[in-house]
Amino acid sequence: MKKVAISQSNYIPWRGYFDLISLVDEFIIYDEVQYTRRDWRNRNKIKTKNGAIWLTVPVKAKGKYYQKIRDTEIDGSSWKEIHWKTIKANYSRAPFFKNFAEKIENIYLFEEFTHLSKLNRRLISEICCYLKIKTKIRDSFEFKLAEDRNERLLRICKDTNASEYISGPSAKNYIDEKIFINNNIKLTFADYSNYGEYNQLWGLFENNLSILDLIFNYGEDTYKHMKYLKQYSSYNIG
Repeated sequence: MKKVAISQSNYIPWRGYFDLISLVDEFIIYDEVQYTRRDWRNRNKIKTKNGAIWLTVPVKAKGKYYQKIRDTEIDGSSWKEIHWKTIKANYSRAPFFKNFAEKIENIYLFEEFTHLSKLNRRLISEICCYLKIKTKIRDSFEFKLAEDRNERLLRICKDTNASEYISGPSAKNYIDEKIFINNNIKLTFADYSNYGEYNQLWGLFENNLSILDLIFNYGEDTYKHMKYLKQYSSYNIG
């Protein structure tokens, strides 16, 4: 049984995003849809001594109300050093900061990105590698997509020979379950509820942060504080 998930790219996503990736054989980054402002596409949260703060990648969005995520350009490069210095300042004391810091630092300081999707894909891939997630990651532009939202998802599932489509829970608001049933594709929704607390720097626990917070605090034991990720396995559950 081949499992597939489809989701828009996020900037240094939270642990639920990587749990979803770990559940499937193929993960499709769905960036052929409209870019949404003030969303997870270009920002995420880390923890500081003053609480959670946003790290936001500036993008060229003025007047581009209908641009796709894939076409969204990054505005400038000065943010890169600022983001890295902010991450380093707030996590250098974390137990496993040194285990992963160099790889992330190289991306921020020495790699160039013109488009948001490319940046997000690079960071997601690096984090998956560290977490030993072996899922194949592909981009939605590789597929010929239909106009209707549900038909788009169905076509990707068919083109990847999926027998099961695992979706994030928010899709329950719009997804047409019948078209998957009629095409013999099992539809499953990932459960993001009841994520437990874990030890963090800087006082009381803050939920829904970038997964970098968990990695810097737990290193290779990050999987112990996720719901689906399993250590040293193919990560696909039945």
